[in-house]
Amino acid sequence: MAAPIRILLQTTIPPTLDDWSIARFSILRQYLSGLRDAAGAPLCEVVARDRATVGAPDPVLSTLDQTDFDQLWLFAVDTGDGLEAEDCAAIGRFRKRGGGLMVTRDHMDLGSSVCSLGGVGEAHHFHSKNVERDERRHVIDDRETAAILWPNYHSGANGDYQRIEHVGAPHPVLLDPSSASGILSYLPAHPHEGAVDAPPLDPSARVIATGVSQVTGTRFNIAVAFEPTAENGPGIAQSTFHHFADYNWDVAAGCPSFVTERPGTAMAHSPEAQAAVRRYVRNLALWLAGRPTTESAA
Repeated sequence: MAAPIRILLQTTIPPTLDDWSIARFSILRQYLSGLRDAAGAPLCEVVARDRATVGAPDPVLSTLDQTDFDQLWLFAVDTGDGLEAEDCAAIGRFRKRGGGLMVTRDHMDLGSSVCSLGGVGEAHHFHSKNVERDERRHVIDDRETAAILWPNYHSGANGDYQRIEHVGAPHPVLLDPSSASGILSYLPAHPHEGAVDAPPLDPSARVIATGVSQVTGTRFNIAVAFEPTAENGPGIAQSTFHHFADYNWDVAAGCPSFVTERPGTAMAHSPEAQAAVRRYVRNLALWLAGRPTTESAA
């Protein structure tokens, strides 16, 4: 029997009631913790936490390579100061020893501290850091919230779902034997997703899924996969942490007071979309652990 996959769910801000702190990813934590393998044993052991303080190395992130975690799911919800040099160095060492890494952020410069990560962090483009070279992408896509500048792809309202498309050969994290096509088609929507792309000098990376703006019709990247190599463990760069947030899975869970966009209800009325989101999360946990995503469960 395989040992449970040890997953750290971590934000880049200290505990903050009125923000996207780790408490707002509780449904994700509960779902991962409830997964069982084919023998009925827990598939994952999950620790969920915010960073300790800003301006000092985080006691867990800065020693991550010395822990027994198998994966880090990093939710970059800061405004640029969420990671210290010591944190980034340890995360790099963690991936070099084979650890799996999922890094996600949001619009404009939200979560831009991941630019200092290297590797998976290099897949993330922001308004003022690691800016996309293609100036055709420097446009206001989400026109509902005027204060939010590019990148801000509008895939739909919080509480709705979006249809995604796979790119190239279907990646293992997108497989869904229960669907007619065998491939996942849905993820939560969000009014202003960020920008990710495969770093051109990294042959292990490729875009695996895209979405479409509901405002401009622009196609944008949803996820970039970094295949494991002899030098690094597997990685995923995701366009927005809202694919995993409670509010985007169930708007009844609530959101910070600064969220003003009108939510939708489509996710609540679509068992198919709900199942696809959960399958994607399960696939991520398995693939980042080097295990088949088609592995059966109890």
